[in-house]
Order: sequence, then C-alpha cells, then structure tokens
Amino acid sequence: MLKTILSVSGKPGLYKLISQGKNMLILETLDATKKRIPVYGHDKVISLGDIAMYTDAEEVALAEVLESVKTKENAQVTTIDYKKASATELHSFMAEVLPTYDRDRVHTSDIKKLIQWYNILVSNGVTEFVAAEEEATEE
Repeated sequence: MLKTILSVSGKPGLYKLISQGKNMLILETLDATKKRIPVYGHDKVISLGDIAMYTDAEEVALAEVLESVKTKENAQVTTIDYKKASATELHSFMAEVLPTYDRDRVHTSDIKKLIQWYNILVSNGVTEFVAAEEEATEE
C-alpha cells in the first residue's frame, strides 16, 4: 500500500500515485481536496515504501514503524501534537514506538515528519501499512 503513497520534496503533505506520463507523474493529494498535480523528473519524489528508520542494529522499514505507532495509538490520530511538542517529548514518543531507534541519526524533524505522515494516512483511511503478502512470507 505504501508503494503508491509518495512524498514530494518542497510540497507539503502526501500524495497518491494516479498515473504515469512520458516525463511526469500525476499525483493526487491525500487530503479532502483530492487535488491532482503533475510532478516532473526534476522533482524529488520518494515512495513511503522505500523509506526506513535507523536503529542501533539495522534499518527498520517505515511500514513497520507506522504499524507500531498504530498499535500505540489504537489506529487513531496521535495524541501528541508534533507542532507544539518539545524535542524531549518527541524523542520519548519515538522511544515508545521504536525503542531501538538510533538517537544520533534520527533527528527531531524526522520524528515530526513520521507523526505528520501517520496522522495524514490515518485521517484518510489508510491504516494497513504492512501488506498482507509481506506478513505471509515472514511466517
């Protein structure tokens, strides 16, 4: 599911991949407006499925971190306000979600972005972060 959810550098929010053209992508915002925008080759676009967070041992896929946030918050929008929370509060939140996260390489801004993305996804009905096929292959 997260493979088709994209982040565009310099543009707020998250986008869903709608179509691919010759030299561009057509994306739709994940908010209530459902506005469609073209994104060209010079724009930096990354799929949420390709993002991982640093831990003390190895990197953990963003999908697994989002699942952990979902478990902590009971699949609801987070109780912490990432805009008003102090760095200490954000890091303690992250320690609850991913106890082994690398405190040197995961910055406060990364934690804010994680919370922001999680809230956007949950608010728009996206709550299945780990694909069913991935869970079946792990067993």
